[in-house]
Amino acid sequence: MRTRVGYAGGRHPDPTYYNLGDHTESFQVDFDPQRVTYAQLLDVFWQSHNHCARPGSRQYMSAVFWHDEQQYALAVRTREHEATRRGAPITTQLLPVGTFYLAEDYHQKYLLRRRGELFREFDALYPDWRELTASTAAAKVNGYLGGNGDAVQLEEEIGGFGLSERGQQTLRGHVRRGR
Repeated sequence: MRTRVGYAGGRHPDPTYYNLGDHTESFQVDFDPQRVTYAQLLDVFWQSHNHCARPGSRQYMSAVFWHDEQQYALAVRTREHEATRRGAPITTQLLPVGTFYLAEDYHQKYLLRRRGELFREFDALYPDWRELTASTAAAKVNGYLGGNGDAVQLEEEIGGFGLSERGQQTLRGHVRRGR
């Protein structure tokens, strides 16, 4: 439904990019379990990055932050499965999320922010960056700009994004070109 970037896993109060303390840069996913399960999200996670590499620092370590014992148990099972499948130890940490702190506005919806024309439309729709950060439409457009989703999916939902006709055409062009 939506994503946000931020900082999790530490005890340092009110972390920022330049004063992170013991937190890890992370992202938060709000999802509808009737449409996608936590197990499916974990599958995407395990397939989308190199979780066998040693982290250079806590700031950039690979981690799954869990909210309850059920999520923890599933994360353990899927991590063990992935280690067996790869034949290599997994360095991804499984940690309680604790408090999730939003990253600064300029970190939110990064790909959308790089597309001036589209970003200006969203900036007009959501003048407060926290509203933009919480927007399902902005999260979806950011995802399309990152190569997630196809033209068929886009056509099914583009009318709900609040974009002008020109903005819709711009987004369609990015999806057709694969970026």
